[in-house]
Amino acid sequence: MSTVVIRVPATSANLGPGFDSLGLALGLYDEIEATLTGEPGVRVTVEGEGAGELDLGEGHLIVKAMHKAFDRMGIARPAGIRLHCRNRIPHARGLGSSSAAICAGLLAARALAPEGELSDDEVFALATEMEGHPDNVAPCLAGGLTIAWTDHSGAPRMVKLIPDARVRPVAIVPATRLATETARGLLPKDVPHKDASFNAGRAALLIAALIQRPDRELLLAATEDRLHQGYRAPAMPRSAGLVERLRAVGVPAVVSGAGPTILAFSTPDSQDLIAPEVGNDWHIQLMDVDPVGANVQFPETR
Repeated sequence: MSTVVIRVPATSANLGPGFDSLGLALGLYDEIEATLTGEPGVRVTVEGEGAGELDLGEGHLIVKAMHKAFDRMGIARPAGIRLHCRNRIPHARGLGSSSAAICAGLLAARALAPEGELSDDEVFALATEMEGHPDNVAPCLAGGLTIAWTDHSGAPRMVKLIPDARVRPVAIVPATRLATETARGLLPKDVPHKDASFNAGRAALLIAALIQRPDRELLLAATEDRLHQGYRAPAMPRSAGLVERLRAVGVPAVVSGAGPTILAFSTPDSQDLIAPEVGNDWHIQLMDVDPVGANVQFPETR
């Protein structure tokens, strides 16, 4: 039997003005142990998030990603796969759980098939193909703060940056879930030119603020958005209301990904402002930015 262990971070995409382009890797991880058993059949066990809910066979997203990688490498799908998933990333909350599963599956297949060839760029392209957008899979694979785009050939590209350590992300996670498809379905086909221009400036400012000058007032201005959060608010009114309350007291807060989780950028002078605005049915988690992204290990090297 061959076994590999993959650790993948949670991610937060958009970050306010960086719609479908900016992403941040967070210090919260799923860990997947994948084994090629040599015996027919797929067996998946799950502990933590998704236990009792997820498909435990070939319909599991990690298994689908593994099969896609084997197919792309031109290698026959193995007869038997055993997965054990230790999930900590909340599902359907805007913290990149599906991106983490996709990246884990692709990397597991590549590690378990040394005779195959799959470059980092090809892994990124396959992950984007499965996820639909590169802004979550980029930080999951690379870590840090990523800027992702699609070039003229249709291939996804990314640049990785490391934010100033004085900024720490705070995830404010509700008990309720929201499907990404539901949130994306509320977006208009067209937006005013002035709103697009506004967001372009704020996205550039956000990168500068996170990297060079992470003071609260600059981050507050840099996280303003006119392209997606307002349109999605009817699907998550409590999240939208919390963003407004946090921003009113000076906390740079945005919807994480498609929501309903809120991501706040905590600085030394804003940490104490967050908890008083948050109700008891939200989970507040102060995190670090994950600097390295997905990690692949073989059990004997752990």
